Amino acid sequence: MRRLYFSSGYVMVADVTCKAVLRYARALANHGTADIVTIPVITEGGSQADAHLLLGPTSQLFSTPIEQSQDEPIDSAVIEELERLTRELQPSRPAWPQEMTDIPNLSDYDLDYLDAI
Repeated sequence: MRRLYFSSGYVMVADVTCKAVLRYARALANHGTADIVTIPVITEGGSQADAHLLLGPTSQLFSTPIEQSQDEPIDSAVIEELERLTRELQPSRPAWPQEMTDIPNLSDYDLDYLDAI
């Protein structure tokens, strides 16, 4: 689980969701465009909810790990859609294994299994 910081606060998201959001934000910035995405988060009270983030060329996002975090809110459809949108904007992108090495690669997750949890 990670805190994903934005302009005036943060949301708590699954590692894999955070990685997908950051990749998509970079792709949008490289193209000088923006989008609104909806991602699963954990609220301050500990329940699951959806957050809507405006991502664009001036988005200043960063993340930090949360130690001893609870179950991560993972929605494989959201992650797959963010990755699809990223591929559309960056069809020939660099290899991801060299990025954010403290978070497993998306291919390391069994997203179908995680949906069943």
